[in-house]
Amino acid sequence: MGREHDKQVAREYFDAFIRGDRDWWQRNVRPDFRRHDPGLPYEVVGIEGLQHHHDVLLAGVPDLNLPIHDVMEDDGKVLVRLRFRGTHTGEFLGHAPTGGAIDVEVFDLFRLEGGQLVEHWAMVDSLSLLKQLGATSI
Repeated sequence: MGREHDKQVAREYFDAFIRGDRDWWQRNVRPDFRRHDPGLPYEVVGIEGLQHHHDVLLAGVPDLNLPIHDVMEDDGKVLVRLRFRGTHTGEFLGHAPTGGAIDVEVFDLFRLEGGQLVEHWAMVDSLSLLKQLGATSI
């Protein structure tokens, strides 16, 4: 497994996540996978954690799309810059549906071992997200 493979796995992760593709996760995510995300009120560990995270996000933003802008790799780590876009039509992380558009910037850093995802650090523009959810006017 090499740099291009690792970048491809990181790219594919986002489509597989939106689909809730457990077969893809079985092949490309280690059982001890962990997402580090201080903005979430729950842990994301392993495939069951990914499934729960998928279910929560897609319940609130069923038309979620995650367009990728940049992908960079260095020594088994892949950084992806993307957008989190969709329409807030369901309950989302404790916020009632607004019917409004959500569009925030995200940086995701993945660590891979043996071509599989092991760790994921997410940095979401939380202030913009909260504004778009109507939770703050700052």
